[in-house]
Amino acid sequence: MWSRYCQTTCAVVCKDLNLITGELHFLRKSSHCTQIATHGHGNHCNQASLYIHWPYCQKRCSYCNFNKYISRNVDNDRMTRCLVTELKNLLGISGVSSITSVFFGGGTPSLADPQTIFEVLEVVKETSSLADRAEISIEVNPTHLETKKLVDFQHAGINRVSVGVQSLKAGDLSVLGRDHTVEEAVRCVLESRKLFPGRVSVDMIFGRPNQTIDQWTEELQELLKICDSHVSLYQLTLERGTKLFKQVHQGTLMIPDGDVMAEMYRASVEILERSGLCRYEVSNFSTKDAQSLHNRSYWEGRQYLGVGPGAHGRFVPVGLGKDMREARIQTLEPDNWMFEVEKFGHATRRAVPLTKLEQLQEVISLGLRMQDGLTSSRWLEHQGGTGTLNDIFGSCPSVNNLISNNFLTLDARGMRATSEGLIVLDSILPYLLNTLTDFTDCTGR
Repeated sequence: MWSRYCQTTCAVVCKDLNLITGELHFLRKSSHCTQIATHGHGNHCNQASLYIHWPYCQKRCSYCNFNKYISRNVDNDRMTRCLVTELKNLLGISGVSSITSVFFGGGTPSLADPQTIFEVLEVVKETSSLADRAEISIEVNPTHLETKKLVDFQHAGINRVSVGVQSLKAGDLSVLGRDHTVEEAVRCVLESRKLFPGRVSVDMIFGRPNQTIDQWTEELQELLKICDSHVSLYQLTLERGTKLFKQVHQGTLMIPDGDVMAEMYRASVEILERSGLCRYEVSNFSTKDAQSLHNRSYWEGRQYLGVGPGAHGRFVPVGLGKDMREARIQTLEPDNWMFEVEKFGHATRRAVPLTKLEQLQEVISLGLRMQDGLTSSRWLEHQGGTGTLNDIFGSCPSVNNLISNNFLTLDARGMRATSEGLIVLDSILPYLLNTLTDFTDCTGR
């Protein structure tokens, strides 16, 4: 699910910073190459991860504002041809010759024909290298019909699945507008574990309408009976324009307040880590060998290509003679996207060169989501002469305040949020980003 969140907003950080809202009371609220090209440098990596967006859904969930479309007459063959065409063109534009991981998100990519998955992966193998054991993931909606397609997806090349369970309560599934039952979700997870042992993730949403802490912890305990390797937890957020947003603002539904949400998250961390699923990122918990390698590439600031309607990418378009990383977004609406791909070979709607400061802001914002934070070695890959982490943050009063209040750690290993700091990361980040901006303004680096 994170990959879908990561693809839906192209600001300083990719969309879901879905962090627990809370208040800082003392403030009142692959390492083989340099990944970021900066002014005056031609640094470029020929590696990237790949995101493929399938935009269609059977229905719209009450909380969702992702780039998705409800269509009963999907031209699967045309969509497949366009995905293949755009992929070939973006591989050429990026100069990428090695794809490290692939993620099929949406929308509901499990509605796609498995042949689509196969053809996309064949293009990757024919035009670039794809490691034999590269992580190739797909998001799965756990309906009976989509569970039946798991074997076909495996034959097409999928080796990891992310199952959108979201809730184990029938009433809550109805409120969220999900089109599967609890029984279907359980069956899908168990079948997935048979086909993809150790490579199954389950998505869950907490902070649902009228949910209590006790109800949530009981539900999480039930989940652990069927999922033993990877869990992604997302706090329910109210997105303007959604059915749920309207219901809450009209007073027909109520969601827990921020303090209750924070306690739900703390309880989740305790329960999951006690069960052997360690938090390796704000929203993600896994056993040692079950982390999402694709999502780690986002958090580590690696290059990635985004293919499909509304997909986002971050790469250096060396095929166009450029040497700066760009933030790219493809045309949103599927019919318009297909028309542009058929006419131009790809449907890149916007391509914005990222300044060195903007790139470093993303490195910090995404890197601090991880349990091990932003390591000194990773910062060295990206910083391009700006300065060490200690140079930039070590003497800043507001950062030292965060450190002394046990929200942040800065040492020889790097910079990372503490356990409490991860809970309020959205409140910490502005201080760090402002400090970085002030430092670059003062030093001219």
